[in-house]
Amino acid sequence: MEKEKKISDSSKVPQEKKVHFVSLGCPKNLVDTEMMLGALVYDGYQVVDDPTKAETIVVNTCGFIEEAKKESIDKVLELAKLKKTSSLKKLVVAGCLTQRYKEDLVEGLPEADLFIGSGQFQNIATILKASYQGSQEKKFFHLPTYLQEDSSPRINSQPKHRAYLKISEGCKKRCAFCAIPLIRGDLQSRQIKSIVSEAKLLVAGGVKELIVISHDFTDFGWDLRKDKIDSQANSHSLLKALAEQSGAQWIRVLYLYPDGVSPELLQLIKEKDNLVKYFDMPLQHINNEMLKKMNRRMTRSQIELVLQQIRTTLPDAVIRTQFIVGFPGETEEQFQELLSFVQEQQLDRVGCFIYSPEENTKAGIMPDQIDLKTKQRRHDELMEVQMQISRKRHKNQIGKEFEVLVEGYSEETELLLVGRNSQQAPEIDGVTYINEGSAKIGDLVKVTVTDSHDYDLVGKISQSIN
Repeated sequence: MEKEKKISDSSKVPQEKKVHFVSLGCPKNLVDTEMMLGALVYDGYQVVDDPTKAETIVVNTCGFIEEAKKESIDKVLELAKLKKTSSLKKLVVAGCLTQRYKEDLVEGLPEADLFIGSGQFQNIATILKASYQGSQEKKFFHLPTYLQEDSSPRINSQPKHRAYLKISEGCKKRCAFCAIPLIRGDLQSRQIKSIVSEAKLLVAGGVKELIVISHDFTDFGWDLRKDKIDSQANSHSLLKALAEQSGAQWIRVLYLYPDGVSPELLQLIKEKDNLVKYFDMPLQHINNEMLKKMNRRMTRSQIELVLQQIRTTLPDAVIRTQFIVGFPGETEEQFQELLSFVQEQQLDRVGCFIYSPEENTKAGIMPDQIDLKTKQRRHDELMEVQMQISRKRHKNQIGKEFEVLVEGYSEETELLLVGRNSQQAPEIDGVTYINEGSAKIGDLVKVTVTDSHDYDLVGKISQSIN
């Protein structure tokens, strides 16, 4: 992490406390990392980018799919070697992988010193202090999740002009392939006033783009209504409050499930200029039998109606989705239906996952598991179709003018600025390269597109906004 702060400490913990963080997985996990950062900096730790300079290393793991689990384990083992060559004293394994595998992980990773689950990471400062003072306790995963509070310290690790805003924990849906409810539990929504308060603080600190994250934005508030805590809490009222009260120039929402995208929500997004016309809406499949097996609770015709409503209400909206190929029992005919759907719909952004069987999920024990070679071939075919669509859609942007948030300089040359227009979410979409004009990082400028690539745009600054 880039944040560094030196604070003297007079406790029994080492006088100069240096910690290095590694955050793996999704943006929701990153927010947890940022809260751990806040807790440790408040407790006198200095955050360092170089792991060889740290007495403490925290790896916030992902336990969602097999590839992510392997990445987490490999990173822990890699960093554990520093105990022999550096000042490393405490290696902490935190997050979803710890929460999911608990005792198995403790036994299987003797290289680590502390294991902190997704329900106790907020106590990391207290846990570390006790460990340095001689406590032998190394397991902290008794609660499934922790719902962020107003008093939760947090340090934004993103560029100063953008930040993630997590609105809930857990999920009320039970998709057959997904382990999230097993790890994070049922849906727990933060109260709207708390979310808006945090949003205002982030904007006051220089944030221009708020990226709203959860496991399903459209289910927000369901638990608050059910438990009679707030009868008015829903995704529409939250988004309206953020648009009118936060002061953010861009508000982007990720993870909207199609069953909750209502005409009222679309109208709100149309009316509010600072609500980005961007729909990150995971569909997973389009064949009705596959959707039923996945426990998605929508049909193809219902999904097509939602897509039509978005395009009718917001013709310039960008639609991003994700599909799963190789789900148990997926026939070649069903895959071809999905492929045809992608060709017909000409969606702006498409991601594709190869199905990964997960323990204790309904799909993990289904018969007719698909072999890896077939899954890979289907993935490659779908992504090749989408690349052609993306190339064509980007070419059609040439000559158009977009508002662009400047992110920094190109890794290849400082002669090129890199930014994102409202159609481009950080980390998951392409970027806009600026080869003419000058601006500072965090500036909003208008850029005229002069060239395009498969996933990126190129343009020149036509006007400075701020």
